[in-house]
Amino acid sequence: MTDRHAQGMRTRRAVLGDAHVDRAEAAKTDLDGPFQDLITESAWGTVWSSDAITKRERSMLTLALLAATGNFEEIPMHIRATARTGASPRDVMEAFQHVAIYAGVPRANHAIKLAKQTYAEMEAASE
Repeated sequence: MTDRHAQGMRTRRAVLGDAHVDRAEAAKTDLDGPFQDLITESAWGTVWSSDAITKRERSMLTLALLAATGNFEEIPMHIRATARTGASPRDVMEAFQHVAIYAGVPRANHAIKLAKQTYAEMEAASE
């Protein structure tokens, strides 16, 4: 295991939580193992591990980019991660407003719908 991979796993766990990472690792197979290593080293070990911007800012950027590019399936995971990165619901809504202006209202609208559902699930789970 490389240093970048080890750092990526630490960052991934800090942002997504142990339970999420443990489930993902348990589901890993020989087929997707190399891909999982790639994202652990590049996304988590390089991009998310950089201290050039805060984790809060990185959450906002990630959510805006996911919405703008129509990659909605990862939005709930990254909304849940905001509990660890410090991005507030207001921060997320500000990011999605940028999406509406620069990438389209339908994409922002769908992202907001997913965020509202995920925040409601998070609130219900904490009760």
